[in-house]
Amino acid sequence: MKKSRIIANIIIVFMFISLIGISFSNASSLTASADARVIYSGNSSKNNVCFMINVYQGEDYVRDILDILDVYNVKSTFFIGGSWAVKNIDLIKEIYTRGHEIGNHGFYHKDQDNLDFEGNVQEISLCHKVISENIGIEMALFAPPSGAYNVTTVDAATSLNYKTIMWTHDTIDWRDQDSDLIYKRATRDLSNGDLILMHPTEMTVNALTKIISFAINSGFNPTTVSNCL
Repeated sequence: MKKSRIIANIIIVFMFISLIGISFSNASSLTASADARVIYSGNSSKNNVCFMINVYQGEDYVRDILDILDVYNVKSTFFIGGSWAVKNIDLIKEIYTRGHEIGNHGFYHKDQDNLDFEGNVQEISLCHKVISENIGIEMALFAPPSGAYNVTTVDAATSLNYKTIMWTHDTIDWRDQDSDLIYKRATRDLSNGDLILMHPTEMTVNALTKIISFAINSGFNPTTVSNCL
């Protein structure tokens, strides 16, 4: 009787461990599936890199960045916030007509990992609508504001035919107003397919010529996110 009870307990423990294993496996699969849809770098077999510019506030330095990119005939990807777009349609048109790619940066720059599916869809859709109606383009790349996303965010972006784009290098130029530091973060261990995140700040403008020169002299081809992919 005692032996039977021990065997029964062993069986129960085994079943419990198996159930935990199945649950963990399913959770891991969900996480892996979500991560697989989020892009942190491009094609490593080609020497392309991208200086991607997230724009949500301010316009003072956007044209300075455009002028520097023109000097080197470099095309980039500008991820535009919808509420910023409403006030800067002419500037977005200029970015586009000067040959750069336009991406979606949400509408109100919310942390989209805190939103439900409908909230995520609304943020992306509103931004898409403003730019599509005024610029006449259909964007396909979405950069989550502050890099804040979860499975729901990616599901929403995917449902709208968007690729979710993160970054390989973050210059943190919005916080650290130091052109030397921005340069080091942008160029350190630069590799094929790297996506370098920037913003239109004064110190970014001061560092950009040096960053582009380093990339080109190192054998890289600075181009858009889409070309990197």
